[in-house]
Amino acid sequence: MKEQPSPPRRQRNIDLRSREYLTPNEVESLIRAARRQGRHGHRDATMILLAYSHGLRVSELTTMKWNQVDLKQSLLHVHRLKNGQPSTHPLRGSEIRALRKVSRNYPDQHFVFISERKGPITPARFRKIVYRAGEKAKIGMPIHPHMLRHSIGFKLANDGQDTRAIQHYLGHRNIQHTVRYTQLSPERFKDFWND
Repeated sequence: MKEQPSPPRRQRNIDLRSREYLTPNEVESLIRAARRQGRHGHRDATMILLAYSHGLRVSELTTMKWNQVDLKQSLLHVHRLKNGQPSTHPLRGSEIRALRKVSRNYPDQHFVFISERKGPITPARFRKIVYRAGEKAKIGMPIHPHMLRHSIGFKLANDGQDTRAIQHYLGHRNIQHTVRYTQLSPERFKDFWND
């Protein structure tokens, strides 16, 4: 019997990139790069902005409907998946302006982010948008959408936000999923050495 070749070994994340999050400056570069790509650049940049700012999973972002967005009161009603806790987040000025423009560019739609065929953007399409924006931004490692969720977790932890508040913001039912952000925060070590 002829021996079957073994399937190619999947690369581990650590083999592809040194970390699973982006710095705030890298996120800004990613947003700028997405904005400059193609005729839907504003939509794509807005998707990245919201995914990062609100720690959205890909499917939470791609299934977002306009009835979750309250531009008058500056609120976003986040429906979490994976058994996550729903929450209501404030929208900042830049997000409100970006969403208003999306609304003008794609009027009378049920979903916030739609394709040319008037259906919701697929998770696969958003992954491609993020990957291409990462290449264009020359961040130096392959980028995937879940890195945006990790990035806001690390940013909030580095800003000194309470772990419980971060847990609720990201919709984690179990705080162990949130603790990883505070464990890796360099702020924990800032008083170790006196210069």
